[in-house]
Amino acid sequence: MWLYLAVLVGLYYLLRWYRERQVVSNLQDKYVFITGCDSGFGNQLARQLDLRGLRVLAACLTEKGAEQLRDRTSDRVQTVILDVTKTESIAAATQWIKERVGDRGLWGLVNNAGIAVPVAPNEWLTKQDFMKILNVNLLGVIEVTLSLLPLVRKARGRVVNVSSVMGRVSLLGGGYCISKYGVEAFSDSLRRELSYFGVKVAIIEPGYFKTNMTGNESTSQGYQEAWERAHPEIKEIYGEKSLASFMKLAVMFEPRWCQNLCLVTDCMEHALTTCHPRTRYSPGWDAKFIYLPMSYMPSILVDAICYWSFPRPAKGL
Repeated sequence: MWLYLAVLVGLYYLLRWYRERQVVSNLQDKYVFITGCDSGFGNQLARQLDLRGLRVLAACLTEKGAEQLRDRTSDRVQTVILDVTKTESIAAATQWIKERVGDRGLWGLVNNAGIAVPVAPNEWLTKQDFMKILNVNLLGVIEVTLSLLPLVRKARGRVVNVSSVMGRVSLLGGGYCISKYGVEAFSDSLRRELSYFGVKVAIIEPGYFKTNMTGNESTSQGYQEAWERAHPEIKEIYGEKSLASFMKLAVMFEPRWCQNLCLVTDCMEHALTTCHPRTRYSPGWDAKFIYLPMSYMPSILVDAICYWSFPRPAKGL
């Protein structure tokens, strides 16, 4: 019995390997639009797809980021300034894309733009702190996608949304995990709706990678600013040592974060170029062996792990 089971499992992975090796034809004629290309995953992906011969439309938040990207790529890469929190900016970028892709439509949309701070215990934060992240990571993704769907549908193309393992198991206070859970839900519903039109939707769920967004300096500054704004009663409950403990935790984990961004961008590239993309990609050893298994554990067990792992409030039980 076990032998038959092993053979079936082996055949399944052999078939998946064969299907995933099939590459879409005429990649050099296809346009891909990527948000958040100033640095990090977006910047790396734009350069990577340029080397594959695709026509890259890269959205940057700043002119400096756009200029630096153009200096490192061929003339196949075109840049546009985009703030995903502003409707007028999205509308202008959509028109800019229409003028370039024409009747061919847009083969790929990669929603990569995102922010991670402020991250802190929820009670330290305000509604504005949550909205700051949600406006970029979730509402920005939704508005950009809805604006460009007619072009993607025309090409029967791909939507690739960058989520996170924190969209599978919520270990952080603040808007980041909430936004990534939202990206997961939006992507799942979108995938089912667009399957009728030949459009495929893939979700990228990276573990912890070292980028400008996740740097210890910005994380520590977020903790500091949230603590300074917290109500005196909250400060009394958590104690002065809480701030130092959370900042120390961030410093302790940072060296373990992976610096090889290609592990993530290779998944994005695969989702855009293979004939049979996966529904979900989970790059990073921590994603595969820590956070995804945790997402399937009983809640009581995950709660216990968090209880003993994170700093305890001064007046906690």
